[in-house]
Amino acid sequence: MPLTKTIFRKNCLDKIKNRVKHNKHYMDAKLNLRLQRELKGIKNKKILFYYPLPFEANVLKTLQIMRQNCDIYIPFMEGESFKMVPFRLPLKEKKFGIFEAGNTYRKLEKIDIAIVPAVGVDGNLQRVGFGKGMYDRFFAKLKKRPYTIFVQSELCYTKKFICDSYDVSCDLLLTPKVRLEKRI
Repeated sequence: MPLTKTIFRKNCLDKIKNRVKHNKHYMDAKLNLRLQRELKGIKNKKILFYYPLPFEANVLKTLQIMRQNCDIYIPFMEGESFKMVPFRLPLKEKKFGIFEAGNTYRKLEKIDIAIVPAVGVDGNLQRVGFGKGMYDRFFAKLKKRPYTIFVQSELCYTKKFICDSYDVSCDLLLTPKVRLEKRI
């Protein structure tokens, strides 16, 4: 049976949700250190982060550090996609258990860096997400593509090309143990 995006997504979700729980904090700390190393020295940039679900890589430590010198944004669900809103407290729990900052009327169309969670990644370093296409729709609306970093708590990668042409690709994939950079 050939590997399809649906089968790969299911395998990756099983792997992520069934990984060993006792070292989650350690692995998240390692990932945060790697991410901080990549973002070191960056100032006055607009960065899109995400607020992690319990089984996703927790990058909140890096978010807090980057917040000191950069403008930080997080997704705000809107229909089948999302828009960026400034990261500000308090956050409210919304659909799918996702925490969001309050809505804003400011129209933000440009970001410099995007930190995106990935369920899996294919040979083109394209993202396999949860299957809703929210990041794909969001990135399609941007006028300029930002430098994109995919993060995973557990590497789930295939060398096969299983993604569609509209799936978001990354410039860099980070896990607690692996760093993969896109070759141009």
